[in-house]
Amino acid sequence: MYSFTEENYIKAIYKLQEKSGISVNTNAIAEIMQTKAASVTDMIKKLSEKKLLSYAKYKGVELTETGRKMALEMIRKHRLWETFLYDKLNFSWDEVHDIAEQLEHIKSTKLIDCLDEFLGFPENDPHGDPIPGKNGLIQRIELYKVSELGIGEFGVISGVVNHSSLFLQHLEKNQLVLGKGIEIVSKSDFDQSLRIKIEGGIPIMISNEVARNVLLKKSR
Repeated sequence: MYSFTEENYIKAIYKLQEKSGISVNTNAIAEIMQTKAASVTDMIKKLSEKKLLSYAKYKGVELTETGRKMALEMIRKHRLWETFLYDKLNFSWDEVHDIAEQLEHIKSTKLIDCLDEFLGFPENDPHGDPIPGKNGLIQRIELYKVSELGIGEFGVISGVVNHSSLFLQHLEKNQLVLGKGIEIVSKSDFDQSLRIKIEGGIPIMISNEVARNVLLKKSR
């Protein structure tokens, strides 16, 4: 049995390591966990003793296979709970994250497997993130940031980088939701803002900040 804090650390380290592809340093962990480097060092020692990660001085932290498996189980539970809240209880996509952060610590494997079956074995959560299977495998598709597309290119919104409530509410307000097709109409040389046309709507302007945090699957 592991504490909630230990589980949160393992999940955070997994995400940092997945993003960078290399060992993770204590400062990066402290930033994402919003704590002091000294607290991170103490936790690293505990998790190393439990064989969940390995640490080399001046090189950083890497999850062991056991730690990686634990992180994927946490992510699977989190994204399944988000899907349940969104699909079955009609929570909005900007509300589900914080609640799923609490529910992901439920230990029952049987419950999570039944939840997965009840939901029809979904592949993605309400934010477009892939849900790991029971075997830990993740089905990934190639996605591009809106900012990476050229003028005249078209894609379907399939994910987001920023999961904050304010950002998701902003997207919802502008009809930039999963499944919507958008076409790049023009780009400003000054601030890289984009004029886009939303499928079934009229052209609108979006900032570079929005364009860098919305993910598309190219369709043509």
